Amino acid sequence: MATGSNIRTYFNGTWHDGDVPIMSAADHGAWLGSGVFDGARSVDGMTPDLDKHCARVNRSAEALMVTPTVSTEDMVALVHEGLAAYPKDAAIYIRPMYWGIDGDMTAIVPNADKTGFAICLEEIPLAPPTASATLTRTRFRRPVLEDAVVNAKAGCLYPNNARMLVEARRKGFSNALVADAMGNVAETATANIFMVKDGEVFTPIPNGTFLAGITRARHIANLEADGTAVHETVLSFEDFAGADEVFMSGNMSKITPVTAFDDTQYQVGPVTRRLREMYWDWAASDAAR
Repeated sequence: MATGSNIRTYFNGTWHDGDVPIMSAADHGAWLGSGVFDGARSVDGMTPDLDKHCARVNRSAEALMVTPTVSTEDMVALVHEGLAAYPKDAAIYIRPMYWGIDGDMTAIVPNADKTGFAICLEEIPLAPPTASATLTRTRFRRPVLEDAVVNAKAGCLYPNNARMLVEARRKGFSNALVADAMGNVAETATANIFMVKDGEVFTPIPNGTFLAGITRARHIANLEADGTAVHETVLSFEDFAGADEVFMSGNMSKITPVTAFDDTQYQVGPVTRRLREMYWDWAASDAAR
């Protein structure tokens, strides 16, 4: 079952209504995992950072040795063409995707001469402003580049995230705060992570174990433009236990306040509330167009 509703699919050069089949059983992406995607949002006619998401899916394809076939500019134009069929106030999840079709002589390496491409648009409401998350630790960690394609937004990475979520939910929490290979905080199972201490903002420094998200970068820029100090640094679980505020950052919900980490409770604080206002003010501004 699809996550959203009112789905439109771009495949084989045209838009289709519905969740149409796009992959064959023998496609490299179907049985050997050479699939990448990205996620952007359309909300009230705004598509913040859409060009950056389209550019990143091309970089992700290259990281998996899959040849990207659609330029960033053409992909943005295709997305807007597909969005024209929706009401302006619809909340749409935008997912461009690539996958390998054929393999080389070993079957393991995707053939550079043939690449699958599709765009899926799904109507998925934004989480309400009152939504929040609770975090706990997990025994599963983020891999390093020598072990996995962590420099791509690749579907093959997500079973590990699913293990983290299942473990957290069994413990009564909604998400997991995840360590990198060195035992420092990297992100959550679904999003980048920030904490606030004494009015300043801290977030794990990108170290090659997680994708430093596009929405994460936008929040950092907005905070700094507003005069708030932001530190990208090494952070421990103890740092988060001593934080004043904690929030998650991701494309699906943009900002999600965290109200608990194991036994530590947090309030939804002024920095988190201000950042949400700044994000949507920026998205509606001329600078975002």
